[in-house]
Amino acid sequence: MKAKQIALCGVLVAVALVLSLVEKMIPIQALIPIAGMKLGLANVVTVFALMRLRVRETLAILLVRVTLASVFMGSVTAFLFSLFGGLLAMVVMKMLLYGQDRYFSLVGISIAGAAAHNIGQIGAAVLVLGTINVVGYLPLLLLVSIPMGLVTGLVCTAVLGHLERIQPQ
Repeated sequence: MKAKQIALCGVLVAVALVLSLVEKMIPIQALIPIAGMKLGLANVVTVFALMRLRVRETLAILLVRVTLASVFMGSVTAFLFSLFGGLLAMVVMKMLLYGQDRYFSLVGISIAGAAAHNIGQIGAAVLVLGTINVVGYLPLLLLVSIPMGLVTGLVCTAVLGHLERIQPQ
């Protein structure tokens, strides 16, 4: 990678970590009392990176973000949940991005990514807890992934729109 791309990846990791920290300060569970529910603001960075960078760079950003967020604000279990969810979301969103504008909007892709993230987290829960019973929680998480993915997609759409206006021609 060139120095410029390494710097951009570093900045994106930093932005994702700040978004994770901000998200921890938002009392979303007071509004929607569902265990483990989050807005997924750091996923804005993943969507943005998928739109602007190569998969290899996006994967590096995701891995560093998940690792550092777990070290600073989480645990080994949080690492596994974030890793499984983040990787599955990234794969699903990348596949859907090939049909963007023709079949899918960025908001729709983000909603699919949020749903995939929850599926990945349930997969991690099955492994960590050693029981399939946690799969019963998945329908509720998938329902909640719609508004959460909507927020992430709208934020990313706005960010990309602003960047296009300020980018030099």
